[in-house]
Amino acid sequence: MSDAQQVSVLLEQINQEMVRIDLWQSTSPDKAALESSEPFCCDTLTFAQWLEFILLPKMQMLIDSNMPLPTEFLILPMAEESFKGVAQNTTPLLKLIAELDAQFNATIN
Repeated sequence: MSDAQQVSVLLEQINQEMVRIDLWQSTSPDKAALESSEPFCCDTLTFAQWLEFILLPKMQMLIDSNMPLPTEFLILPMAEESFKGVAQNTTPLLKLIAELDAQFNATIN
């Protein structure tokens, strides 16, 4: 399986886990919230919203367009911090995010 295929599988697993633990929302935030210039859109979105509406679609678009994937990628620390106050058990989701980080680190080393 290619690196892009492995990343695509991880993106889908993250999506499924977010749905399973009820961190997925069906309504997109307003356009202004999605256009934040802050890292992770931390001033306008929750981390789960950033994953759902920014990261997952953007990464899938890169894969579908056969464009290069990022070479520097580390979101686990932000995920861990962001999910501290979440009632749901995010351990499986954090594991998937760690795998995504590791996949990118493996492709650039």
